[in-house]
Amino acid sequence: MTMPERRTRALRPGRRFDLRSTAMFFGLLAAALVTGGLAVRALAGAVQRRPVWAVVLLCLVLAVAVARGRRRRRLSAARIARQAGRALARGTSTALDALDTPPPAPLTVPAQAGPPDEVTSPLPVAQGIDHEALTPDEFEAATAELCAREGCTRVEVVGGAGDLGADVTALTPDGRRLVVQCKRYGEDNKVGSQDLQRFGGTCFTVHEADVAVVVTTGEFTVPALEYAERCGIVCVDGEGLLAWSQGRAAAPWAAVASEEPA
Repeated sequence: MTMPERRTRALRPGRRFDLRSTAMFFGLLAAALVTGGLAVRALAGAVQRRPVWAVVLLCLVLAVAVARGRRRRRLSAARIARQAGRALARGTSTALDALDTPPPAPLTVPAQAGPPDEVTSPLPVAQGIDHEALTPDEFEAATAELCAREGCTRVEVVGGAGDLGADVTALTPDGRRLVVQCKRYGEDNKVGSQDLQRFGGTCFTVHEADVAVVVTTGEFTVPALEYAERCGIVCVDGEGLLAWSQGRAAAPWAAVASEEPA
């Protein structure tokens, strides 16, 4: 009895098993994994310093994947390994360049001459300056410059946390200690008696003022003016401040009788 002969399917030339190509593929794959590990280790430090590189590399990988997906022809295992190795080499070189590039130097402002607390504001004291348009810090600096313009010395802006009511301190031309509190208020917000009481509790006893002045861009309430008159505090409202800055009114300390300092 004869058995029918079974036909064997002929192998395609492209599907033939090649031990040499397979060994080369695994060797290149191992090299690629080692290179990838080194690249990831180098990239970790670069990402911590410059996260934007992570986004750039991710976009590069996605672009390569999309380009490879659109290509219909098949690549050999050796060619894929070579291209992967080149891509990893480029990524590693970019990451190393990012690590070697020093970060940009911080912007520094040149120090100005004079004591650190002395007024060095660049705001000019213009005739009729709109004080309501200034920020609280700029308003304090502008008030300090007005004092300096009138001949005061040792003019300092000391306002801030823990200032205990004093925003500007100086020595008047006749040697008296001047303490000024600045209130940049609007038309609907007046300086009340409580504001004056808090300032009155520190200006003389704590700051040892010979002349205490409260300057505001708005107005004072009647009780505040009455308290200031009893305590000897000079009040300068918005109109008085404008007249002072335009040179139409005398300096606030001129209203306080001068006494020979102890």
